[in-house]
Amino acid sequence: MSMQTSQKRTPDPQAPEPQAPAGQVPLELSRRRLLGTVGAAGAAGLVAGGAGGAIGAAATHDSAPRALTTIGSTKVAFRPARDRHQAGITTPLQASGHLVAFDLAPGSGRKEAAALLRRWSRTAEELMAGRRPDADTGVALDAGPSSLTVTFGLGHSFFGRTGLTKRRPVQLDPLPDFSADALDPKRSNGDLWIQIGADDALVAFHALRALQKDAGTAARLRWQMNGFNRTPGATAHPMTSRNLMGQVDGTNNPKPSDPDFDERIFVGRDADQEWMRGGSYAVVRRIRMLLDEWEKRSLHEQEKVIGRRKANGAPLTGGSETTPMRLDANGADGLPVIPANAHARVAAPESNQGAAMLRRPFSFHDGFREDGAPDAGLLFVCWQADPLRAFTQIQRKLDRGDALSAFLRHEASGLYAVPPAAEAGDYVGRPLLEG
Repeated sequence: MSMQTSQKRTPDPQAPEPQAPAGQVPLELSRRRLLGTVGAAGAAGLVAGGAGGAIGAAATHDSAPRALTTIGSTKVAFRPARDRHQAGITTPLQASGHLVAFDLAPGSGRKEAAALLRRWSRTAEELMAGRRPDADTGVALDAGPSSLTVTFGLGHSFFGRTGLTKRRPVQLDPLPDFSADALDPKRSNGDLWIQIGADDALVAFHALRALQKDAGTAARLRWQMNGFNRTPGATAHPMTSRNLMGQVDGTNNPKPSDPDFDERIFVGRDADQEWMRGGSYAVVRRIRMLLDEWEKRSLHEQEKVIGRRKANGAPLTGGSETTPMRLDANGADGLPVIPANAHARVAAPESNQGAAMLRRPFSFHDGFREDGAPDAGLLFVCWQADPLRAFTQIQRKLDRGDALSAFLRHEASGLYAVPPAAEAGDYVGRPLLEG
C-alpha cells in the first residue's frame, strides 16, 4: 500500500507576537521566527535547552503551567466558508486520532439515522469550536479546540439499512480482493464511519466519547482504532512526517495548489448522485508493519525497497526530497537506480496512468503480539473522487510487485462515502436522508 503520506503544517502569519511574562529572562528570539522553524511546542524545547539553567530555575520557582496557545487555540471550521468539503480531508495532519465505525441497531432505519447524524453534527460543531456540548464529561475541560476535526462517512451497508439503495453511488461498490489481504471482517466496513483528529490526545478522546454517547440506542460500535502522528513543532523545522519504519512518508501527495487537485480528490458537479457533489471517498486500511523483519535489513537494503534515501526522502537518483524521480536512470551495472519493484516507483502516478490519491494516515501501536513482535503500523486513510480510478488501480499495481509488500500485512479495510460539509442549520447527509 502506498505510504507516501503526510502534509506540512504552515504557521499562521496572523498570529500575534506575545510578550514575555514579567520577571522572565528576556530571550533574543522572535516568536514568529520560532513558529516558522519549530512551532510552539518545539520552541519551548529549544528555549529550555538554549537558555540552560536560567529557564530551569525560573520554572522551579514558578510552577504555574504556561499555555501552548498556538496548539490549543487553533480552530478548524465545521462549516467551512470557502468550500463545501468536510474538515479532516485537507486539514494538516494532527498528532492524535481515532477511527471508529458503527452499525445501525436492529430496528433503526432512515429516521433514526437522520436523528443520529443531526446529533453528531451538532456535537462535532460545538467541540470543533472549543465549546462544551450538552452533558459534557469534562475530559477536555481546560483545553482549547487543538485543531480538532470530526469527519463523517457512510458505508455500503448504510443504504440498505435506510432503504436508500437506489441512491447508493457506484463508487461505493465493494473493493476487489487483493492477494496481500488478510482482512478481519469484525474490524472492517460498517454502516457509519467517523474520523477524529486533534493535536491534543485528551481533546481527541473527548470527542470520541461524546460521539459514542450520542449514538445512544440508534447505533452500535463495530470497531475502533487509535492512531498518532508527530506533534506539530517537534522538529527543528517544518518537514514531512516519518512512519514507524523511519521513512519520510508523504513526499508525492497531491497538493491543493495542483490545478487538478479538486478533480482528483472531490466529487464534481456532474456526479450522478447530487448529494455527494463536493464530497469525497475514503478508503481505510489497517496495515501492520513487520518491524522486526524490516529492522534486520541494512540501510542500503531498506532504501532499495523504498526507492528513496532514509535520511531525507530524496530519490535514489539524487537531489532533495522534492526532486522528481528519474525513473529512466540506470547505474553502472546497467540496472535501474530505482529498482523496478521499489515502492516509490510502483506507487508513482507515472506508473499508474496518472492515478493519485490524497494519503492522510495515522500510525498505530497496539502493544505486542504473542511472538513479541510489535502490533504496530499504519492506519491508512486515503481520499479520492473515485476509488476505482485511484486506490484500486494503484493497489492492484502494488499487489503485483511491490518490494515493500513483504513487510506489510493488510488486516482491515473499509470504503466510505463522505458527503460535503453541512450548510448552516443543516447536518451532514441531510440532502440524502431528507431529499
